[in-house]
Amino acid sequence: MKKNVVMLTAVLLLVLCLFAGAAFADEAVNTRVYTLNGTTGFGMAGMIADAKPGYSFTVETDPSVVTAALVSGDCDIAALPTNAAAALYNKTEGKVQVLALNTRGVLYLVTDGKEKIESISDLNGKTVYAPAQNPSFIFAALCSKCGIEFDIDTSYAQPAELNAAVAAGKVGLAVLPEPMVTVAKSQNQDLVVALDLTKEWDKVMEPGSLVQGCVVVRRDFVEQNPDAVKAFLADYEASVRLLSEDVQAAAGKIEAAGIFNKAAVAAKAIPNCNVCFVTGEQMQRELGAFLEIMFEKAPQSVGGKLPGDDFYCILK
Repeated sequence: MKKNVVMLTAVLLLVLCLFAGAAFADEAVNTRVYTLNGTTGFGMAGMIADAKPGYSFTVETDPSVVTAALVSGDCDIAALPTNAAAALYNKTEGKVQVLALNTRGVLYLVTDGKEKIESISDLNGKTVYAPAQNPSFIFAALCSKCGIEFDIDTSYAQPAELNAAVAAGKVGLAVLPEPMVTVAKSQNQDLVVALDLTKEWDKVMEPGSLVQGCVVVRRDFVEQNPDAVKAFLADYEASVRLLSEDVQAAAGKIEAAGIFNKAAVAAKAIPNCNVCFVTGEQMQRELGAFLEIMFEKAPQSVGGKLPGDDFYCILK
């Protein structure tokens, strides 16, 4: 009798252990994702608007808020400018890694219609307005590579400020990102997009190496939850794919997600935003080339030194 009781107890304990293990295995990881409004967040719109289960999303306007959430541990995965990702890696001594590239170049040279610019060489001796920080660094690196001597004016430090000045006709030559180019053109029909700076970059730099947006992950999160991160990448790739498969549907989701407030403008801008999904060795090669150029032009923009190879999270 006693032997039977012991055996029954053992069986019950085994069943309880199996049940607990199954419950634990089925427990979904809630991945906290932050993204920026504007082009950097376009690829995330499908996941946000569809309320994809297993995720909580936060849309911010200020990259510093996103980086602070990564540092504090309130955020697991985030979309950021590539230079901000490199700077954060250096600041945290490698506690964040890049998972994927999500945006190539989004910069364009816009004129007031009076300035005739047909090639980048036409900028010799000109004054060009550009937002401070990364857009001006990228433009300066490109012109330097092409041997162009020009003056750059960053008095309109924020893209929105410069956009307003361009739309009002106060500025004749400016570097603007999408979707602000589309916004400015909708307000001023005289504006002309003279140069696609991504195409100009690819003529003289390593093709594909102008990469302005990426997705990063906290190192401890990916180490503890590799399957959740792989699932995120699969979902995110599908969300990015929507932008090329159905522009109108994607634009609607961009507005619904709070990433950009006008679907009609987003629909016009999407084809010029160069949203992408690049992982693995190609990600490392292209981003590495870009960061080397930025480090040479403006070391502080990437945190004062180039990230190590462990900056690149390549999941097998």
